[in-house]
Amino acid sequence: MIGFAAFAQKEILEIVRTWRVWVLPGILLFFALTGPIMARFTPEIIHALASEQLGNFTLPDPSYVDAYTGWIKNLSQTALFALIIVYGSIVSSERRSGTAILVLTKPVSRGSFILAKATVHSAFLAVLVVIGTAVTWGLTAVVFEEAPGPALWSAALAWLAFGILFIALMTLLSVLIAPAAGAAGAGLGAYALISIASLWTPLGRWSPAGLTTIPTSLALGEPVDAFWPVCTALLLAAALFALAAAAFQRNEL
Repeated sequence: MIGFAAFAQKEILEIVRTWRVWVLPGILLFFALTGPIMARFTPEIIHALASEQLGNFTLPDPSYVDAYTGWIKNLSQTALFALIIVYGSIVSSERRSGTAILVLTKPVSRGSFILAKATVHSAFLAVLVVIGTAVTWGLTAVVFEEAPGPALWSAALAWLAFGILFIALMTLLSVLIAPAAGAAGAGLGAYALISIASLWTPLGRWSPAGLTTIPTSLALGEPVDAFWPVCTALLLAAALFALAAAAFQRNEL
């Protein structure tokens, strides 16, 4: 791909210099820093504020599992929604600003333009998830004095495959739908459809739809087979990036 290295460098500089460097990292770092602490003290806070309403009802003692599931649920909900909104303009914003016209008048390919975005932003998300999971793991060990690693890391990496799938989807939607709000709305609609599809057992077992629930099950330490949902998610992400590149070839800049 002609120009891939130059495009990749441009994407990295844009992440560092624009608001993207603050939104997703800020959300993930906030949840990573507060999740274990909230998991540890939420029952005590609830009891202190609503002891009369609770009566003789006793809340279960918190454990490291609460911190793990809290982190994964935050990834699966707030972080994923933020990702969809942030990447709703990943391509269309450059077409509107004229950046795409400027760089693509040089002897470089449109395919490398999309491939650079796919590579850099997937790696960016991977770094954020690894850092956030490491912080959650460390704080959980401090707060609960117990923090087995396999359950948390397997859950986080399974979700990462789902996140990369949505980066691919939003790249394609941003090529096809010029308004960022329209692309984001379509992305949220796709998430809703995938969540509904996961209720059908075959899809939940063999397709990316299973990744709407599998990461939480892994965080709970349940024996769940995530191999096929993760593999199909990554394969579908590659196909969506390829479709985005093909569609971008036909777009007028």
